[in-house]
Amino acid sequence: MDNDLRREIIMDNYIDPMNKGLINDDGYLKTRTSSESCIDDLSFMMKIENNIIKDIRFDGEACAISTSATSIMIRSLIGKSVDDAKKILINYKNMIEEKDYDKELLSELVVYDSISKQPNRKNCALLPYKAINSMLGELNNRD
Repeated sequence: MDNDLRREIIMDNYIDPMNKGLINDDGYLKTRTSSESCIDDLSFMMKIENNIIKDIRFDGEACAISTSATSIMIRSLIGKSVDDAKKILINYKNMIEEKDYDKELLSELVVYDSISKQPNRKNCALLPYKAINSMLGELNNRD
């Protein structure tokens, strides 16, 4: 991917992130995640109906990488089945950790395919993965 396009996608999603702002609804799974090494501190909410992710929301303070990765991930997961979302999450984590992954599954999330060149930013890019993966794990524990 062209570096200018990569930068544009990241900045657009940082400046105007999708679904930023929490709502008062007990029908959502909720979690909070933060980084030990920077300001990133985000709360997440996710609504699942009939095994489909209907909504994901977030709020808090975070750097450009965490905020934009969260925004793009939300857009990538809403409307997906829980199983498809898990596949996307696994492939995303593999990409960040420089393991084999299916680029086609990740769509716009591939803007982070070179984040490993900045090892200190990997945690920032993985913050939304950790939160959403945690909520999906919580869902499994309810069954």
